[in-house]
Amino acid sequence: MKIAVICVGKIKEDFYRKAVEEYRKRLGRYCKLELIEVQDEKTPDSAGTAMEERIKKKEGDRILKHIREDMYVIALALEGLALDSVEMSREIGRLGVTGSSSLAFVIGGSLGLSEQVLNRANVRWSFSRMTFPHQLMRVILLEQVYRSYRILCNEPYHK
Repeated sequence: MKIAVICVGKIKEDFYRKAVEEYRKRLGRYCKLELIEVQDEKTPDSAGTAMEERIKKKEGDRILKHIREDMYVIALALEGLALDSVEMSREIGRLGVTGSSSLAFVIGGSLGLSEQVLNRANVRWSFSRMTFPHQLMRVILLEQVYRSYRILCNEPYHK
């Protein structure tokens, strides 16, 4: 299976980069992983709702350029479906056997995802009702994808 993680912004902190690389290495035996970073927009402190929507649209347009028609798109959003690790692994397994051989997980920037991206998504998943920095969310997502494959292969890791 091919998995793309499309995210807004670059990882600046070295400890996040190291964690992402560790999970990229671990996932190499289970899937072909592609990490795609799109440029984020600076959000002024005084930004109103209209400006925030314009910023999300610009970031969303950049995201949509990387989503192919054959991709099954999972948008990470606060209002998405909350799954536990076993449910997530079952869903990834189901997608793999039903012909969705190319998944794209989408992580928005500090303002979230544009309506255009949310409408393109096949499904929305939420990892928590809490807000996480988008850099940390990449690590959390990759760890959960790794955990999912370990569960699917009946390998020790998930407790």
